[in-house]
Amino acid sequence: MCRRLGVKLCQSDKCPLARRNYPPGIHGSKGKKRQTEYGLQLAEKQKAKVVYNILEKQFFLTFKKASQMQGDTGNNLLSLLELRLDNTVYRLGFADTRAQARQLVSHGHFRVNGRKVDIPSLILKSGDLISPCHSSASNKYFKKQIEKIKQEKIPGWLYVDLSKQEAKVLHAPKEGDGENVFDTKAIIEYYSRR
Repeated sequence: MCRRLGVKLCQSDKCPLARRNYPPGIHGSKGKKRQTEYGLQLAEKQKAKVVYNILEKQFFLTFKKASQMQGDTGNNLLSLLELRLDNTVYRLGFADTRAQARQLVSHGHFRVNGRKVDIPSLILKSGDLISPCHSSASNKYFKKQIEKIKQEKIPGWLYVDLSKQEAKVLHAPKEGDGENVFDTKAIIEYYSRR
């Protein structure tokens, strides 16, 4: 997908785009065709889906929810995507990739407000507490990740207390807090065609 869309979307050090900076296919690097407006909008939507590691139906339902909220639909969409539990676990540094965070959540390694949760698409609210389960917190993996968290930069909308091994959502993410790889206006225009 990185090569198809021409942007580094993965968190891998060995991104295929670094080695071959042209679209995949049998004809190789013969250049890009000129894209239509629809094609550009579709590409922006695909970028967002790949970055946040969600499928089309979930993405569309998230967009619908964002469009029904008050305020700017683009900011609402970005906020809802950032507040997903799997993304928040990734942002906190408990996982190296969003796919890994999704797996950790679905295997039941995290608690939200003291209750064990295994739904990666759970939308968090401000004031929610996230912590590893008691059995998971003593795991060698989580001890190593907590050491890494001390060195990483945590977004401003999250607060981490490493002594208690818990994090708190302070407020909804603002416009500059999300991924800047895709254009939310193009996604809104794409879905307004329906």
